[in-house]
Amino acid sequence: MGAVTPLARRARRRAMACNGGGQPGFFDRVYVLVARIPQGRVATYGQIARMLGAPRAARIVGWAMHSNPHGSRVPCHRVIQQSGTCSPNFRVGDPGAQRRLLEREGVRFLLDGRVDLEAHLWRPELDATLRRRKH
Repeated sequence: MGAVTPLARRARRRAMACNGGGQPGFFDRVYVLVARIPQGRVATYGQIARMLGAPRAARIVGWAMHSNPHGSRVPCHRVIQQSGTCSPNFRVGDPGAQRRLLEREGVRFLLDGRVDLEAHLWRPELDATLRRRKH
């Protein structure tokens, strides 16, 4: 994700204003949650927003992904649109970058170009159940 643009700076200010009277933190909470998405799984912008208790903040999650200051430590490529499509703005000038990164992790795409959400959507509650069964 490239340099912080004026649009991303405005988005951060808006996110801070939406987070309890201007306190910083929503973007940071997004990054912590997205960092938990396992390899080979994807989440949607709306799913992340709902998990953070802000169901109408999917667009703000997108702004956070666009202005990610943590590089590859936060796997932004694992966050996609609700329909299963990759973000058209993931990497400016390289529209196929997000798909390539996901394919390297074993994520399958349907014939129409969408991620196979049935197979790859991250379900943290299911992951926790499976971990408990292994131990």
